[in-house]
Amino acid sequence: MFDSLQEKLTKTLRSVQGKARLSERNMEDTLKEIRIALLESDVNYNVVKDFLERVRQESIGQDVINAVEPGQLLVKIVHDEIIKLLGDDDNSLNFAEKGLTKVMIVGLQGTGKTTQAAKLANQLKKQGRKPIMIAADIIRPAAIEQLQTLGKQINVEVYSEGTDVPVLKQVDNGIRYAQENSYDVALIDTAGRLQIDEELMQELLDIKNSVHPEEILLTVDAMTGQDVVNVANAFNEKLDVTGLILTKFDGDSKGGAALSVKAVTGVPIKYTGTGEKIADLEPFYPERLAQRILGMGDVVSFVEKAQEEIDMAVAEKTAQRMLEGRFTMDDLLNSIEQSRKLGPLSSIMGMLPGMSEMSRAINDVDADKELKSIKAIIQSMTPEEREDPSIMRSSHKRRIAKGSGTSVDQVNKLVNQYDKMKKLMKNMSSFANMFKM
Repeated sequence: MFDSLQEKLTKTLRSVQGKARLSERNMEDTLKEIRIALLESDVNYNVVKDFLERVRQESIGQDVINAVEPGQLLVKIVHDEIIKLLGDDDNSLNFAEKGLTKVMIVGLQGTGKTTQAAKLANQLKKQGRKPIMIAADIIRPAAIEQLQTLGKQINVEVYSEGTDVPVLKQVDNGIRYAQENSYDVALIDTAGRLQIDEELMQELLDIKNSVHPEEILLTVDAMTGQDVVNVANAFNEKLDVTGLILTKFDGDSKGGAALSVKAVTGVPIKYTGTGEKIADLEPFYPERLAQRILGMGDVVSFVEKAQEEIDMAVAEKTAQRMLEGRFTMDDLLNSIEQSRKLGPLSSIMGMLPGMSEMSRAINDVDADKELKSIKAIIQSMTPEEREDPSIMRSSHKRRIAKGSGTSVDQVNKLVNQYDKMKKLMKNMSSFANMFKM
């Protein structure tokens, strides 16, 4: 989402490298470029104006501290101001001190309320909580069916009395049912409309006044640009929204809405939807996003994602075999399958410091196609060939190429890459043994 902004800001901040001091003269062109980059990324004009003024006040006249270059100092200033823009307060959910925590999921139709409710229930369940989902969108029977289907996938109960019982009565009954059955979080999936209207707002207000929720989370589509701010303002005026779930955060929109919405509405972003899978919901961390926007990577998120998605027992076993010089094609296959769980290659590279430019050059479709070809080649080998590819002759390679739908050249390329990797692992193993001695 922030690729274009990241590229422009990184390039702009390099322009002050080598300066002995940050002055009005050498800052003005830099601030102008930052302004253009933010406006082109669809950041609210007033937000940009205030942001630049704060950066200017923090930057002009500061001497280089302990030999830190002005460029690095300016990066820190911009980094800190982006965090303030995104909201540097605690964005975690507010839970009831005791008893049931009630969470209303609200938003316009088509923003993914029902899916986000299930994603959030899945995440809460992983955290050791016992959630229940209440189907409060009785206008659309399909929404109730969707929530029930998602509930079965994640093994979370869905409370519903169909479409004939008034919505307020259903919600009250659902809350009572949750309390009686020792659930600790109730997620209320409310109705939406194609656009904001008085009837919708009144229904949501009635539910709020009846259940007194600890959280009212508004789902908004990041792809709609500055409309996110307008929608958030409208809902917030009526309901006092406590947080946003910004969906389609993995899309190719300019990202200005994410940088504008907290400053304009005062409503913090609490979660981001990063894909279509039930696990694709992430808590929002302003500092991590600021680091990624400035090309610093996000190692913490990378590690967390790896711990969640990767089978650590398999990974440790593979790593041990590598260090012992017993790296086989099966180990390579395991490594590929584990890495694909982390998501697109460009996204993974973007989380690593210094890799932001390389990540933009990666074509995820081509990379995925290449990994599939490698997997097909290895799976077309016999157990003996996977253990020791050096036994393969031309006839073996022709058979493997035919079985995997690839060419002999592709098979040879993989074998050569494997040999280089194995040699590297052997050298690493020898170095490690020397270090131990």
